[in-house]
Amino acid sequence: MSSRPIVPRTGLLWVLLLLHACGGGSGGGSGPPAPEERTNIILIIADDLGYADLGVQGSPDVLSPHVDSLAAGGVRFTSGYVSSPECSPTRAGLMTGRYQQRFGHEFNPPRPPAGFGLPLAEITLAETFKAAGYATGLVGKWHLGSEAHFHPLNRGFDEFFGFLGGSHSYQDWSSDPADPVVRDFVPVVETTYLTDAFTREAVSFVRRHKNEPFFLSLTYNAVHRPLETPPRRYMDRFADVADLKRKKFLAMLAAMDDGVGAVLDAVQAAGAGQKTLVIFHSDNGGPTSLNTSLNTPLRGEKEQLWEGGIRVPFIVRWDGRLPAGLVDDRPVVQLDLFTTALAAAGVAPPDDRTIDGVNLIPYLDGTNPGEPHATLYWRSGSLSAARKGNWKLVNDGQNPSQLFDLAGDIGETTNLAHSRPEVVSELEAELATWQAELVPALW
Repeated sequence: MSSRPIVPRTGLLWVLLLLHACGGGSGGGSGPPAPEERTNIILIIADDLGYADLGVQGSPDVLSPHVDSLAAGGVRFTSGYVSSPECSPTRAGLMTGRYQQRFGHEFNPPRPPAGFGLPLAEITLAETFKAAGYATGLVGKWHLGSEAHFHPLNRGFDEFFGFLGGSHSYQDWSSDPADPVVRDFVPVVETTYLTDAFTREAVSFVRRHKNEPFFLSLTYNAVHRPLETPPRRYMDRFADVADLKRKKFLAMLAAMDDGVGAVLDAVQAAGAGQKTLVIFHSDNGGPTSLNTSLNTPLRGEKEQLWEGGIRVPFIVRWDGRLPAGLVDDRPVVQLDLFTTALAAAGVAPPDDRTIDGVNLIPYLDGTNPGEPHATLYWRSGSLSAARKGNWKLVNDGQNPSQLFDLAGDIGETTNLAHSRPEVVSELEAELATWQAELVPALW
């Protein structure tokens, strides 16, 4: 076992965290369910996966039967968003349930070992689960800071197997000495294809913790660059694909999909299928020009606030508790997964700060037929956007705002700003009010 440098928290913050996690921060109550009844949470994040890069999302060439099975057994959001068009800010928002611009985590941090990461004053999803008695594990990509105080084991995770930065070789684990693959704090070198190694570790985590409530964050770096050829068994599935770049992408995605299937099989083998909430989404839209990912029929790609940069595959499954095969077009955002996961586990979120995520369960089980959000917002540097109902406002910081009706124009092809100036004014005012609550970017 490796020694673990611990960064102490302030006494008040840690006491508040414990109270919130046990249900004591919201006026008491009966507390969380007994351990044998508590819901497990498995969060699976794909990296740079495009909106159209799943079979269930309409792709003609992708083979993704296991992720597709999540949608068949759960809820697929066709207007599922992330709060950033980049990797790290999306993860910061997910881990806190808060628009990451509230605490300055607006862009990807510099590469390791630069001293930037998720601010220590933020309470993470893992910390909240850990304080509530859950086993917590992270397998895969972190991208929320590389120095010791930002390390996953100092942000609520009991176990970590993965890398700290934004990308990594799948084949040469020693290719980046500044950002090695580590188990907890200790570098590990293998010849295993990295996606397969992440799957192995995730399956191991489920098996080892099957008799206690657990939170597993499985953050694949697939299908982020580099496009490195996976084992032959994956490449052979796409023998008819002539474009080598696309063929590698499809094979890398197939490796990840097989990994999802192995984790689901482990859950079923543990007899935990009906007490496990499984969530799958991509961290941002696909960078088509870099990895051949497809965002069809959306406009734009990663690093943009067009739909192709922020609308992503987004699936939630909880056997016996949520509908199977439901397709829901109400706008939701990855911030909601923080609150939803805690609600499923009977754990209260922090109440000493703004939590932007909404508990989606009442909207999915028929309790609440309304809309989870009145308006969703984005800011990435000079770029900003807002969606209210089917209206989408986009501003690049230099030109007049553009307005689109997504109900009939999902591809954002027809700017309606001139014909509906009152909608532009309304959304610009709402966006300005939201931005007044934010802080400047930290880097």
